[in-house]
Amino acid sequence: MTAKTMEELAALCKRRGFIFQSNEIYGGLQGIYDYGPLGIELKNNLKKAWWNSMVYERDDVEGLDAAILTSPIVMKQSGHEDTFSDPLVDCRDCNSRWRTDYLREEKCPSCGSQNLTEPRPFNLMFKTNLGPVEDGSAFAYLRPETAQQIFINFKNVLDSTPHHLPFGIAQIGKAFRNEITPRNFIFRVREFEQMELEYFVEEGTDEDWLNIWTDLRLNWWLEQGIKQENLEILNVPKEELSHYSKATVDIMYKFPHGLEELEGIANRTDFDLGSHTKEQSNFNITAKITKNTSSNSKLAIQNIETKDWKIPYVIEPSAGVDRGFLAILNESYNIEELEDGKQRTVLSFRPHLAPIKAAVIPLKRNNHDLVEKAISLKSSLQNQKLGRVVVENSGNIGKSYRRHDEIGTPLCITIDFQSMDDNTVTLRDRDTMEQKRLHLDEIPQYFSEYIRS
Repeated sequence: MTAKTMEELAALCKRRGFIFQSNEIYGGLQGIYDYGPLGIELKNNLKKAWWNSMVYERDDVEGLDAAILTSPIVMKQSGHEDTFSDPLVDCRDCNSRWRTDYLREEKCPSCGSQNLTEPRPFNLMFKTNLGPVEDGSAFAYLRPETAQQIFINFKNVLDSTPHHLPFGIAQIGKAFRNEITPRNFIFRVREFEQMELEYFVEEGTDEDWLNIWTDLRLNWWLEQGIKQENLEILNVPKEELSHYSKATVDIMYKFPHGLEELEGIANRTDFDLGSHTKEQSNFNITAKITKNTSSNSKLAIQNIETKDWKIPYVIEPSAGVDRGFLAILNESYNIEELEDGKQRTVLSFRPHLAPIKAAVIPLKRNNHDLVEKAISLKSSLQNQKLGRVVVENSGNIGKSYRRHDEIGTPLCITIDFQSMDDNTVTLRDRDTMEQKRLHLDEIPQYFSEYIRS
């Protein structure tokens, strides 16, 4: 079972400290959100899982963390200055603004009026001034994607690492888009994070690699707990492709508001490196690119056998951290009917994603002996570096269980008075609610195996 509405998830996020409206005490900023104590843990765990899969578990990928501020020249050569826009219309009656694809029957979604302006392009990039004088002569863009910084660092990475084709560069980082109409909680926002890989391949192998990476990325989402029946593969129609794309496959997820893109895998051909390289005429670049007279670097790779220089093709798996967070949250969300007629809300995260891995609960609040034993066990488990472990000293075991069910804690470990006699404790499983007693000496190994399962 998943959430019926986005409002269910938003309310849970606010109540339990996953996500807050940014600048809320001053009325909030539309399309901007802050991640709370549990939200940042889940978010970091998701990013860690992606990084492990993309970088640590592969010998052909390197990592990067590039700057957010981006030169206008980069955005000009990439085509963003000319093409990174959405069609915008105004309602003349209520003064609201909308993307044209949000309109139904050419009516304003706010007031229903058909008195709309003609569509006009609206560039989505944020500008910021550089230097002490705000005269518009020196500015930079807040990057609208992380990809371009990977392309312009291609030679730096290649010169400092021992790679040949195929190989990739991965990056997780912030991006900014001045969305006309932010919507659906954190699904479409103005400040977000991306998990992007640029995988460089030989021309002629690009179609095979697109299929390989589509399968790899689909399987990865399944490993994070997304059910197969909630995912679909969409081959983007030719007329809807981005200007740089030869082909794009979207992994679609059934969000509470409908089927939407979770991740895109694009065949960007040689467009990007070809756009940013110097000496463009020396290469047989297949993509339609803008003439570059500013670059000082040859963004090509030499064939180790023929010694010829070639601009690689690029396969790009790109996923939004925030959309991934939302999908994982929705997939884990469940309201169960209990035998006593009551309900419990459960977030059934995979253990490696859970914000809190275990809660150690003294049966009686502020009992010195119970609390001390709980703190000692907590420290022992925390030292395994598998994630956050907490001591829950509320004194109400039932409420503690329900709270940790609702925030997705896989294990609750209760220290009771029997623990003082025989050093055994009660372990409760979140999903099954089954309980069993183990000796304290057995807990660290059990915990380690459970979280890694």
